[in-house]
Amino acid sequence: MPIDINCDMGESNDAFKDVAILDYVTSINIACGYHAGNHTMMRQTVRNAIRKNVHIGAHPGYPDPEGFGRRNMDVSAEEIYNMIVYQIGALQAFVSVEKGVLHHVKPHGALYNQSANDIEKATAIVNAVYDLNPSYILYCLAGSKMAEIAKEKGLHVYEEVFSDRNYNDDGTLVNRLESNALIQTEEEMLVHVKGILTSNEVMSVQQKKIKISAQTLCIHGDGPLALDFAKKIYELR
Repeated sequence: MPIDINCDMGESNDAFKDVAILDYVTSINIACGYHAGNHTMMRQTVRNAIRKNVHIGAHPGYPDPEGFGRRNMDVSAEEIYNMIVYQIGALQAFVSVEKGVLHHVKPHGALYNQSANDIEKATAIVNAVYDLNPSYILYCLAGSKMAEIAKEKGLHVYEEVFSDRNYNDDGTLVNRLESNALIQTEEEMLVHVKGILTSNEVMSVQQKKIKISAQTLCIHGDGPLALDFAKKIYELR
């Protein structure tokens, strides 16, 4: 089965780019109003996804629009549980009125990274998704503690790898504050993604080959080359 290609959407007013990318992905993650997006963008993105027959996912993040949800926050497990339920619930409502189906949940930004290998935070997210609907698929970092906890809970998990991010030796993503965090050229991206698709591995910034077993590949929708990357990856797939 070809790898799922997912993209973060509904995060800006660039509706043209969002709609164009839908032709080259199989699932999308829609911002739920905390780190980005709003009620109008959520509903329109849901409509576009249904029209293009693309799987719809919720993309809940920290309540940090100024930092685009990419700044670490010190919040309790209970707060994380509640913010996940609140944001998924909002998107669920729009999916319901548009007669669609919510397919998955993928945490965003700092929430995604902080909870990947933090047992308490990961458990809060897993429990929130499970309590809302145990049939939802949880998208999370390949090889992470969250993936392990979710599987133990009984959730279906898509372990995720990134087309446009560099990796550390331990399989975590290079912090965005580092100059080499992002893959910024088409040539670099193609080498990176071909390694994932053909050998199930990525090369870390320390030049170590890391084995990765993933079911979904992410393209960040806010990247300047997102549409170009999506077209090229779709061809490889």
